[in-house]
Amino acid sequence: MNCENFSVSEKIVSSSYIRQGAQARRTHEQLIRLLLEKGKCPEDGWDESTIELFLSELAVMDSNNFLGNCGVGEREGRVASSLVARRHYRLIHGIGRSGDIAAVQPKAAGSSLLNKLTNAVVLDILKAAGVRTVSSCFVVPMATGMSLTLCFLTLRHRRPKAKYILWPRIDQKSCFKSMITAGFEPVIVESLLEGDELRTDLQTVESKIKELGPENIVCVHSTTSCFAPRVPDRLVELAQMCAKYDIPHIVNNAYGVQSSKCMHLIQQGARVGRIDAFVQSLDKNFMVPVGGAIIAGFNESFIQEISRMYPGRASASPSLDVLITLLSLGTNGYKQLLKERKEMYTYLAEELKKLAEAHGERLLETSHNPISLAMSLGDLEKHNTKAVTQLGSMLFTRQVSGARVVPLGTKQTVSGYTFQGFMSHTNEYPCPYLNAASAIGITRQDVDLCIKRLDKCLKTFKREKVDQSNRLESEYGNPATASEEDVSELAERFQEEACLGLKKL
Repeated sequence: MNCENFSVSEKIVSSSYIRQGAQARRTHEQLIRLLLEKGKCPEDGWDESTIELFLSELAVMDSNNFLGNCGVGEREGRVASSLVARRHYRLIHGIGRSGDIAAVQPKAAGSSLLNKLTNAVVLDILKAAGVRTVSSCFVVPMATGMSLTLCFLTLRHRRPKAKYILWPRIDQKSCFKSMITAGFEPVIVESLLEGDELRTDLQTVESKIKELGPENIVCVHSTTSCFAPRVPDRLVELAQMCAKYDIPHIVNNAYGVQSSKCMHLIQQGARVGRIDAFVQSLDKNFMVPVGGAIIAGFNESFIQEISRMYPGRASASPSLDVLITLLSLGTNGYKQLLKERKEMYTYLAEELKKLAEAHGERLLETSHNPISLAMSLGDLEKHNTKAVTQLGSMLFTRQVSGARVVPLGTKQTVSGYTFQGFMSHTNEYPCPYLNAASAIGITRQDVDLCIKRLDKCLKTFKREKVDQSNRLESEYGNPATASEEDVSELAERFQEEACLGLKKL
């Protein structure tokens, strides 16, 4: 409805009613105008009717929605299912062109505008989350691992003779495979154990730079968000080292946007040293479906170079999802979610500590990790070597998702590289442990249910321990007089029976 149509409508319905309706529409249009003018996330979230009006207005600007359009090309935005068309708000052309994911499409002005606005809104949110001097970013329809690969491939053109990537170890397959997929050779730097925490070994990183030669190193690939007891890398020191030796620095900030500490590390690293790009997941930070990431940096020309490296057009779904989400939340709504997450981290740590102490375990001291926590399982392992892995299965069957149980001595081969103690970020961590994370969107109810179900599982193992002691006494009299072979045989039988019991559950 435009002014002319409103005027004509006054001949059909009372002009006072029409003017009231026109005023209501102008309220929606004012919000859209402010978004277009400022290119920033609104402070307060929009209602769904405003968002749907905006998306509808964008869709009618694409050629596949033109009335009377005659398409004779191989890609004309045709969709066989009306359900699929509605799912995408009829924005079918995707984003970018064959040579550049950020380019404008002549026959898809609406989708192109969506792409530009999404990148602008996301940039504003990254600044609000703590990286104030970030200058450019773009949403790419790939998850974090492939987005890191895109960054590494871009560096290949800048450093054609380099073949090594220095990588402080973190046991997560996708970030490791991102380097292999790009065709480079990872140089794994083991972490230092400081108290309970696993921290960056800066001395080894620098010695590797000198050993290999700065000109032969593609980049340093560091990490912020990670599973405890691994903590974020010493980003500031690494950034200074990269500036000193003129080596690019790519940061895996997978779910770090939700953490002010992770974002502060990136900001400080860029201020005193060198950070070329940092990559973060859309689903982990903004609660949207899996499939997108943000590549951001402090040098606009380099970020544009990465975007031009992407071959072909791209799906607009991740951009559409995150734009809808941020318009719904607004800056204030997103900041409130970050505040609640931080509060839940404190609550989860308190509850996990109480539970650990009640079962003869302890909450590991990992204060440098702002998202993930770890509880030891050393006492559990003492009376039943299979109990640690059984605990993971028990939690999963009781609908506790996301908790990671990490046993000792796991060996894993990833793309031809063998990791000892895989999942624990080091060859030999002192004890097995359980991870839990306070990620964005977590609620008090999530924490309470997790603690309750974990407590019940641990009590099950305690009962088994008592039963085993009673069985030993009934079969051999005084347990102290039983031979080691008798005790070992009974323990094996008891474990087999326990496993059968778990399967029945």
